Amino acid sequence: QDLSDDADYAQQSASMMDSGKRSSPSLIYLKDNVAIHPTQFASERISGRLKLTKQDSVLFLSWIPYKGQTSNAKLSEKDRSLYTITAVPFTEVRSIRRHTPALGWQYVIVVLTSGLAFPPLYFYNGGVREFLAIVKQHVFLARSAEDANVFLVNDFQSPLQRTLSSLELPSSLPVASGQYPSDGGTSNDNQGRASADVGNRVSSVNQYGLRKQKSHDPTRDLSIHLLEKFSLVTKFARDTTTQLFSENNGFGSIDKRWNNQPSPHYLDNPFKDEEIANNVDVPDDPLEVNKLSLVWGKPRQPPMGRKEFTAFLDSEGRVVESKALRERVFYGGIEHQLRSEVWPFLLGYYAYDSTYAEREYLRSVKQMEYATLKQQWQSISPEQAKRFTKYRERKGLIDKDVVRTDRAFEYYEGDENLNVNIMRDILLTYSFYNFDLGYCQGMSDYLSPILYVMENESESFWCFVALMERLGPNFNRDQNGMHTQLFALSKLVELLDTPLHNYFKQNDCLNYFFCFRWILIQFKREFEYEKTMQLWEVLWTHYHSEHLHLYVCVAILKRCRSKIMGEQMDFDTLLKFINELSGHIDLESTVRDAEALCICAGENGAASIPPGTPPSLPLDMLYPED
Repeated sequence: QDLSDDADYAQQSASMMDSGKRSSPSLIYLKDNVAIHPTQFASERISGRLKLTKQDSVLFLSWIPYKGQTSNAKLSEKDRSLYTITAVPFTEVRSIRRHTPALGWQYVIVVLTSGLAFPPLYFYNGGVREFLAIVKQHVFLARSAEDANVFLVNDFQSPLQRTLSSLELPSSLPVASGQYPSDGGTSNDNQGRASADVGNRVSSVNQYGLRKQKSHDPTRDLSIHLLEKFSLVTKFARDTTTQLFSENNGFGSIDKRWNNQPSPHYLDNPFKDEEIANNVDVPDDPLEVNKLSLVWGKPRQPPMGRKEFTAFLDSEGRVVESKALRERVFYGGIEHQLRSEVWPFLLGYYAYDSTYAEREYLRSVKQMEYATLKQQWQSISPEQAKRFTKYRERKGLIDKDVVRTDRAFEYYEGDENLNVNIMRDILLTYSFYNFDLGYCQGMSDYLSPILYVMENESESFWCFVALMERLGPNFNRDQNGMHTQLFALSKLVELLDTPLHNYFKQNDCLNYFFCFRWILIQFKREFEYEKTMQLWEVLWTHYHSEHLHLYVCVAILKRCRSKIMGEQMDFDTLLKFINELSGHIDLESTVRDAEALCICAGENGAASIPPGTPPSLPLDMLYPED
């Protein structure tokens, strides 16, 4: 797809496509002496003016620093321009976190839909409550159930649950109707020239392709604009998100518990796989991956075939030993022709103790239930659709995404592809089945391999439903599911590679946002299509841990630790490096490393992962015999 197509959607989502000319913005709110702190030093602050403006029913937030009024001579004019916030639409704001301590200055943190945050805005003269009250008059604010100081933003003009365009999800250009923080630039009124606008705000960064396909697929290449846009915003996010992770961040008192976990003593051996760059002295790896894998990481086996699978079933079709079956899948995977029979077990759609007859009956009942669900949106008339905003928004977002999902893969390639239409129908039906969650960008990435394997619309839908029971929290509006996993990842790295953890801490990387894409869509951008399916079925076994994907993250980071620390990567460089690993990670050795790390971490590793961290289905629901 042409990138300009995303610009069309950006305009649509901001309700600015109805007319060629936009109305002039009106001033809603103005507050002087609102400051930010670029560093941890209180003396180095930049004061400015906070404004709320409204244009074509969209509320915008701006913060403009005063000219020549920094409190420290070290802060240059470039620093002031870099922190300027110019016309950020509330359609791109996820939440607002307020801090009104009894002692100290009041401030708010504005978190974008990408999960990134602007630096805290300090109200030195008070006024946080007034600011929130004005915002509430123009957008819908809902107090978070997890934290009373977090207000979730749900602008009625924006598609529900838009997620992470900056992390190269299917809608590849940032969905924005206003300009993000830039070097003092202003919004370009010509929204139709979106790619040029973005190019003015960010620098080009080359990346490797997403995966090796049989032909070049421009719709799946990482946009050169996105990574740099993300890198730009990360400068605002680093101090803020590190602070959020050091506070309760929705986990309550559990942080102290995990911070006090004892670290085991491991072999003190240097990691030698990577060449040290620039002669920088890299701390030894206390847990050398190669030696761990030799001890605990078992070699992969050939994929399980039909004859072998049949041996796990009794005469009526029940799985006799589910743990043994999951172990076999974990170490060898499944032949492709057999996946349609085994995946429903792994996903929890079929019960392991169900018979052939019971599964046949379940399929017939679920097929009728799916047809009823699908009829709900198929029966919506054009006149009704005009009065059903959420339906139009979700349908528009799904229509945009499915034509970008795996189109270079032969199952979905070509114009008027029936499988693309089926994917669209399933996702739209799911948005009615789970109306609270709806549809979010990234869901089509999960559905694509399932539909390819099952080759049946109803069965694919229910397998997708089962998967979203586990991974749905990845797409929650408050992103608590993602933050919980990133928090757990930080604790695992601290447990398994303290020097690397300390390096991240010293370089303001403790938010682990550079691993966001890995976790959000379970490494789908990192491996070829077949390799992705092999990894997913390993993860779905829950054999060693239901959080093995976090150990996969640790394994990759440990393989790259010498390069990361040797080249002294900062956050932005690390983010670029991590994204460029796509297509260059060996799956077999990575899974073997992850298994070794999981076993070695043992109970300390399990204790490092907060309860309820996705995928959070209790094991006794899936595997009663265990």
